[in-house]
Parts: sequence; C-alpha cells; structure tokens
Amino acid sequence: MTNHEFNTVTLADHTEIDLYTAFPEGAGPFPAIILLQEAFGVNHHIRNVAERLCAEGYAVVSPDLFHRTVRRIEVAYNDFPSVVPHFQAITKEGLTADLKGAYDFLLEQDTVSKDKIGSVGFCLGGRVSFLANATLPLAAAVSYYGGGLDQFADEAVNLNGPHLFYWGGLDKHIPQETITTIVDAVKAAGKDYTSVTISYADHGFNCDERESYQPLAAKEAWAHTLAFFENRLK
Repeated sequence: MTNHEFNTVTLADHTEIDLYTAFPEGAGPFPAIILLQEAFGVNHHIRNVAERLCAEGYAVVSPDLFHRTVRRIEVAYNDFPSVVPHFQAITKEGLTADLKGAYDFLLEQDTVSKDKIGSVGFCLGGRVSFLANATLPLAAAVSYYGGGLDQFADEAVNLNGPHLFYWGGLDKHIPQETITTIVDAVKAAGKDYTSVTISYADHGFNCDERESYQPLAAKEAWAHTLAFFENRLK
C-alpha cells in the first residue's frame, strides 16, 4: 500500500478502482473511515478531508466512484455538465461493489481495527454513505446533504451502525420530501439516527472550495462529526 496516494485494486466484477488512502503513522490499530466523494471526483477537497480525518487518528480510504466510465476525474464545481454522463452511469450494484472493495482493502491492512470502521460522504457521497451503512457491517456513518436518499429508503431496515444526517435549510437541490422520506424510514426501522438541519446553510456548505461554503456551519458540523465518530469508533 502507498500512503497519501492512490492505490489500485480489482473488484469482484473484475473492474479496477483507485482508492485514495491516508493512514496515520505507527502500528495502530486505527479505526477506519470510508470517505465518499461528491459528484466532482476524489478531488483536492475530498483528499483534504481525508488528511483531516487522518490527522484525527483514522485510517481513511476514498474510492473513485466513477471508475467504470472514467478514471480519477476531477471537475470544477461550476461544471456539473461534465459530470453528468459519469453520474448517470453509476448503479446501486456498482456502488455496492465499490464499497465492498474499499472495505475489503481496509480489512487487509494490519493497522486497521476491523470492527471500528465507519463512513462519511458528501453530496453524491452522502447517498453512498447510507448505502455503505446498509451493506457493510459499519459501526457508524454520516451523510452530508445526500441527494436522492429517498431512493434508498427501503435499505433503512438494513442499517448496521447509527447514522448522522446533515441538511442545509437553504438547499434547493434536496426537497423536504426527500429528507422526510429517508428519516421516517430510518425511524420506522427502529435504527439509531441523528438528523441535523442547519437553517442558514446551503448545499455543499462544508466545502471551502465552493461558493456555497458556510464557515460556521462547516465548523460546527465537523466538530459534531468528529464527536460522533469518536464515540463509536474509538
């Protein structure tokens, strides 16, 4: 394994996926987090989040979710049209294979605590983090402004760890109906969850490279996220 770089692994469907890894120095064992990208790739911002989590003592792996149509694409935040073909090509089955590949990679590392693995994702990754919690034996998972999460409402009964949701009250990309559908499904399934709506924050509020960045919301949500993981992964 190369650290703070991309590693390539072969998945069960015989495709190759690149995983960005950021592991703390030392023998461990360290709790681990699967970090799931926005629609714009495993870009500078996502790699920066990986390094921030690594600095907190987590072994982090971030899979390139668009690998079946393009390898390691990074698209400007104001150029969503360039993302569309890759975004539309992803499938639940493909994402499940990607998640298992990232999880299995972590299990193979001697420095990882095998029963202390979580996930966090942003935007597209917020939706995929929910799928990760439903398909992998995770100890905790976080979804920041996960669009389309209502499509996975039937997976709520399969959640393994407690789930933390963040929403922006000014987010025009995610209707209230989506939030209500997914949160009600998790509640009905009797699963542990926390759902936080920040009234003054927009979609993408955590990313300091987007126009919608909201520093106060980002700082408070990050502190809560770290506490959530510390309580469940450490």
